[in-house]
Amino acid sequence: MSTVVAPKGLEGIVATTSSICWIDGDAGVLSYRGIDIHELASKSTFEETTYLLWNGRLPSGSELKAFSAELAAARVLDPKIIDLLKSVPTSASPMEVLRTAVSLASIYDVDEKDSSHDANVRKSFRLTAQIAMIVALFDRIRKGKEIVEADKSLSHAANFLWMLNGEKPSETATNAFDIALILHADHELNASTFAARVIAATLSDMHSAITGAIGALKGPLHGGANEATMKLLYAIDEAGADPVEYVRNMFATKQKISGFGHRVYHTEDPRATHLRRMSGELGAAAGNTKWFDMSQKIEAFVKSEKKLNANVDFYSASTYTTLGIDIDLFTPIFAISRISGWAAHVIEQHDDNRLIRPRAEYTGPAYPAPYTPIESR
Repeated sequence: MSTVVAPKGLEGIVATTSSICWIDGDAGVLSYRGIDIHELASKSTFEETTYLLWNGRLPSGSELKAFSAELAAARVLDPKIIDLLKSVPTSASPMEVLRTAVSLASIYDVDEKDSSHDANVRKSFRLTAQIAMIVALFDRIRKGKEIVEADKSLSHAANFLWMLNGEKPSETATNAFDIALILHADHELNASTFAARVIAATLSDMHSAITGAIGALKGPLHGGANEATMKLLYAIDEAGADPVEYVRNMFATKQKISGFGHRVYHTEDPRATHLRRMSGELGAAAGNTKWFDMSQKIEAFVKSEKKLNANVDFYSASTYTTLGIDIDLFTPIFAISRISGWAAHVIEQHDDNRLIRPRAEYTGPAYPAPYTPIESR
C-alpha cells in the first residue's frame, strides 16, 4: 500500500492542464487567458470576456458585434421548458429549477447528439442565453407576474435585469451587473468546473456537464456564501444591533462568518476589490448605503481580529440586494456568469480529451482482511 498521504480535498493537487484561467493566490492575481481581471473589469464587457474565454483571444470590433448578435439571437426557450417553469411548485429552489431546466433543454437542442468543437460552441451560445432567461422567467412566474420577453437589442447584463424586473435598467445598474458577470466568469478548477470537466471527460454531452456543474454550485460550500452573508446583514438589521458587536458575539460562540477567506487567495481576492466599489456606488446611487456601511464595518473588524480578507461573495451580497435581487437568486446568478467559464472548460476538455480517473488513498482494513462465513458473524 502507498505511504503517500493525499491532501484532503485535493488541496494543491494539479489535476489537468488548461490555458483558460491563471491564479496566483499569494499575489492576489486572477487572469483569463493571461489578461488581468482588473483590466477586464474596468475595460471589457461580459460578451467580450466570454469571447476571450471561448476563443483564447480578444475579438476585433466586427467579431465582437457578430458574437453579441449571436448571443442575443440565442435568447429563445422551447415552450416545453417554459411549461416546466410554470408546472413546478413556486416554493421550489431556483437552483433546483435551473438544474432541471438545463437538463431538459438538452432534449430540445438541435445539436443534442453532436459534441464536435463547433457544435459545443453553438450549445455554449444557447446555454449562456437560456440560463439567464430561465432564472428570470422562473422568478416572475413564482411571483405571479407576467413573463417579460427578451429584448435582443440589449446587452446580456441589461437583458437579464429587464426580464427579471420588467423595466429597463439604469446605466449604473447595467454596468455594475456586467462587471459582476465578468468577475464570476471563471475561476480555474473550482468544484463546479472540475465536476463539469470530469463529466465531459467521459465524452458525455455539454448539457450533462453543465447540469453537473450546477449541481455542484448548489452546495453551500461553493455557491451559497453570498446568500449567507446577506442573511447575516438582514439579521443584524432586524436586531437593531451594532454590526461589530454582533459579529464579535458570533466569534465568541464559534460561529462562522461567511464571505471571508479563500482556499486559493492568501491576500485580497481581486474580485472583492471591484465588488466593494460597486456596492458603494450602487448604494449611493440608490440613496441607501446601509448594507454597504454595515459590510465595511464587519470587514474591518474581521480583518483586524482574524486576519481574514473579504472574498468575492462578501460584497456581491450587498451589490445584488441593492440591485433588487432576491437572496435565493444569488447562486443562480453565479451560474448566469459561470456558464461562460464552464463552457470554455468543456470545449477545452473535449478538444483534447482523456478520461479523468484519479486514485484514492486507501484507509480501510489492512489487506488481506479475513472473510467471515455468514454463520459465524
